[in-house]
Amino acid sequence: MVGITVPARVRSAAVVMGPAFVVAVAYVDPGNFATNMAGGATHGYLLLWVIVSASLLAMFVQYQSAKLGIVTGRNLPELCREHYPRPVTGLLWVQAELVAMATDLAEFVGAAVALNLLFGVPLLPAAGITAVVSFGILALAPLRRRRFESVIIGLLAIVLGGFLYQTLHLGPLTGAAAGLVPGFAGVDSVLLATGMLGATVMPHVIYLHSALTQRHHRPGDVRGVLRASRTDIVVALGVAGMVNVSMLVVAAGAFHQAGAPRESLEDMHSGLGSLLGPGAALAFALALLASGLAASSVGTYSGQVVMEGFLRRRIPLWLRRAVTMAPALVVLGLGVDPTKALVLSQVVLSFGIPFALVPMVLLARRRDVMGASANRRGVTTAGAVAASVISALNLFLLVRTVTG
Repeated sequence: MVGITVPARVRSAAVVMGPAFVVAVAYVDPGNFATNMAGGATHGYLLLWVIVSASLLAMFVQYQSAKLGIVTGRNLPELCREHYPRPVTGLLWVQAELVAMATDLAEFVGAAVALNLLFGVPLLPAAGITAVVSFGILALAPLRRRRFESVIIGLLAIVLGGFLYQTLHLGPLTGAAAGLVPGFAGVDSVLLATGMLGATVMPHVIYLHSALTQRHHRPGDVRGVLRASRTDIVVALGVAGMVNVSMLVVAAGAFHQAGAPRESLEDMHSGLGSLLGPGAALAFALALLASGLAASSVGTYSGQVVMEGFLRRRIPLWLRRAVTMAPALVVLGLGVDPTKALVLSQVVLSFGIPFALVPMVLLARRRDVMGASANRRGVTTAGAVAASVISALNLFLLVRTVTG
């Protein structure tokens, strides 16, 4: 039997592929359902350009994170601990833990709503079921990382399939192209765009991606591994971008002109059933469940990376799971509207982005950290501009919230 010779570039790509798909799940979590579909239902295709821009920004950001891990063999929290003063490291760790709680709030609430829609399970017990299932998925991560990645990719495929099914039932997307032209329609659309940005560019996976790729540190083949990582990121986040676009398009096509209730995820579920058929409603609920389960597992894994990197401390996963899910259980126990809680969590997440992005940009330009792979001035400038725009949007959101 004649053996088949596999080119070195293909072998390198096959080994590196996977981390970006784990990261991509965070870009299609339940918070995206709430913000993207609210944007489509309220403003039609107006904010489509925000999703496209945020998806391109996500590719840039995640590549920088992956590059840190590949070149240095260390993750972003570890590098922050090594190169920044202890007070700065402590501040970064505290905000990262708050971000982890906001992340878990979105994932648990989303999965709980999905279980309620599918099986009628009350929201609080549904959150408990989510915790058990996501912990089972998470248990694969330390020793069976490839299997963990495969499970996460499978759940991502369910989310993609659910929204493709709904999109195909919409018919012609008249006027969608106009949404690619940047613009707003009043202050409310700016606030919603900020939440959409927070739901798309996720600070906890900026930390996580560098940890997932640090095992691919190969000083003798840095260029080949970076090339394969770029492919991984473009494919995985391209899929996530398609899902996010589909969310807004489905909501715009189904709800914007229909006058149907669209204030909550439950309204959107029932509205899809009425307007597009029961299959669309089922696809929506299954996609929401898969998103919540996958993203909650990834979120807890990120939290473990953050604590180990910043503090050199490790706590049992079940304890971390219990701590970060506590706010979600409180929210559901108090009867807070789940959709409003989801949108608020995404706004909180948007505040965490500069705290991860700025240190990463500063580290990636240093030759004593990155060697010959240090970023050039143009890349550093692009990262600084991205951090500045996000920070300005957050400041606007803070002022608007304080002034009512």
